[in-house]
Amino acid sequence: MDIKRLQHIVALADQGSFVRAAERVHLSQPAFSRSIQAAEAELEMKLFGRGGGTEVKCTPSGAFVVDRARRILHESRSLERDIELFRSGMIGAVCIGAGPFVAASLLPAMLTGIRLRYPEAEVQVQVNNPPVLIDCVRREELDFFVGETRDVPRDGTFDITALGGQRAGFYVRAGHPLLAKPRLKMRDIESFGLATGRLPRQVRSALQKALGVPADGQLRVALECDDTHLVRRVVMSTDTVMVASNDILVDELASGAIKRLTIADFPPAYTDLGVVALNGRSHSPLALHAIKQLAALVKDAQEQAVTS
Repeated sequence: MDIKRLQHIVALADQGSFVRAAERVHLSQPAFSRSIQAAEAELEMKLFGRGGGTEVKCTPSGAFVVDRARRILHESRSLERDIELFRSGMIGAVCIGAGPFVAASLLPAMLTGIRLRYPEAEVQVQVNNPPVLIDCVRREELDFFVGETRDVPRDGTFDITALGGQRAGFYVRAGHPLLAKPRLKMRDIESFGLATGRLPRQVRSALQKALGVPADGQLRVALECDDTHLVRRVVMSTDTVMVASNDILVDELASGAIKRLTIADFPPAYTDLGVVALNGRSHSPLALHAIKQLAALVKDAQEQAVTS
């Protein structure tokens, strides 16, 4: 079925009237009616039925077809727009998802680079925790997301490009009572409460074990929030212990406002960052540029961590 006929189906669903729909698509009413009849004949199903008076309503089959037609028309318009952008020397559009740590550490530099190099490009960003972003990628609402990948299903649905990791740890405000203890253990931090974003299952399990929480028990998290700016403000104003990565606390660590805890019985921990897209999905040039920049930023951060 061609695009024009799909446009006619959607127009009739939106207008609820053959007269108004024909006007909308700039056809005579007889020509418009023939187009709808041809669509129903081609699909071998009735798409529209009479409502009250001259009003027209979708049948259940029609509602199904209209929903799919809207998606196809949207993709068609997006294709036309992107082709025009390429002809004009621009680069297109991209929808990116980002986990909270990535949004606070890597995304500002990546987005700044895109804005400076491709000022006409369109970038949409959704910041959320990985389980939500996984569903968005699955529904093709995002071109890809970048963030923690340990909870991404390894069932062939997704393509995962590993980027490496960011050093993670426990952080407190300057002057925190724990900073006066000569040799910290995990049990020492428990009573102060943990503040963090949504943790991957593996990390949550490791924390439970280190804190002596039974396998069938529940890890106590005093504050779980994906807004890292909010968590930082709470940690700087209370004795709460923040679970985070070095990269989102660069300024606070440099100024001494926040201190990293050294805990004797908990090994060094790292995030497991990657780019997650639907398997088999081809990326636009802008998406490829964004992924390349993110990989470079992670590499730079890792090299700086080694030398510092």
